[in-house]
Amino acid sequence: MYGPQATKGAKGVQKVTVPELRARKASIGSGGRSDGRSESPSEKIAMVTAYDYTMARLADEAGVDMVLVGDSLGMVVQGLSTTIPVTLDEMAYHCRAVARALGRAHLTGDLPFMSYQVSPAQAVESAGKLMKEGACESIKLEGGEEIAEHVHRIVRVGIPVVGHVGLTPQSVHAFGGFKVQGKGDGADKIMADALAIEQAGAFAVVLEAIPPDLAAEITAALSVPTIGIGAGPDCDGQVLVCSDLLGLSRGHQPKFAKRFAELGNLAVDAFASYVSEVRGGTFPTASHSYKANGAKAARPATNGTVTDELDAPLALDLWH
Repeated sequence: MYGPQATKGAKGVQKVTVPELRARKASIGSGGRSDGRSESPSEKIAMVTAYDYTMARLADEAGVDMVLVGDSLGMVVQGLSTTIPVTLDEMAYHCRAVARALGRAHLTGDLPFMSYQVSPAQAVESAGKLMKEGACESIKLEGGEEIAEHVHRIVRVGIPVVGHVGLTPQSVHAFGGFKVQGKGDGADKIMADALAIEQAGAFAVVLEAIPPDLAAEITAALSVPTIGIGAGPDCDGQVLVCSDLLGLSRGHQPKFAKRFAELGNLAVDAFASYVSEVRGGTFPTASHSYKANGAKAARPATNGTVTDELDAPLALDLWH
């Protein structure tokens, strides 16, 4: 019902799957993996966030591997200062919209604040809701050792899980703001969190806002891919918020959020041109208007009265 529609029927389009993503685990350094196994380097994972059909379709067309419907929609879409108020129903709504756009990319949906922390049972129920109502192909949740049992229970019922350690935005108040994590003694805690989430069954782990040397150590230690955001270049993949990488965001941006375009400025220019043409009467023109009705002609009726008829009938399809 909510499945991919953007490339329906397209030949040669292969959906990115969880086993494929796990297999993308890159080798570390020229000597292979830290555990001694020899592997050739794999293609890194490119993930972006998207929150609606239009943006997701463009990302999918560009060849993105994973699309994350993050609870960051609270800040990007809803204009909130944190992700905390976002609800599970809101997440399912946005996931459904994005799912319709994806013919290739793997869809991951975020479990929002307090939709999984209460108990493993609640976590399973919420994850199931995103899979059923949001058409997700995996779910993501924040936290480390303290939610490892939750991850384990979700994975046991057949739902793939992406972990998220380091700066976890749902804990922003505990951290005292959006601050880099894992400095000094805090590094051991984040390493332990990542290992616990992997042991619980997650197929990938997001590392957010941690020192790059720590991210490299965690990436070497895990047998599942790491996906970095503000975690340096040595992760097995990267994720950015779509509005940041497209240059749509205004105001403060994190240091790691590279702007690959400045579409925000282009959009403002386009809106300004539209306003100017509407006010100046130069839009719309004949080329932006439908065909006019034919000239009316008075024709004598059989009963001696006069009736108006159109020379041409109105088109049924007004959009073409």
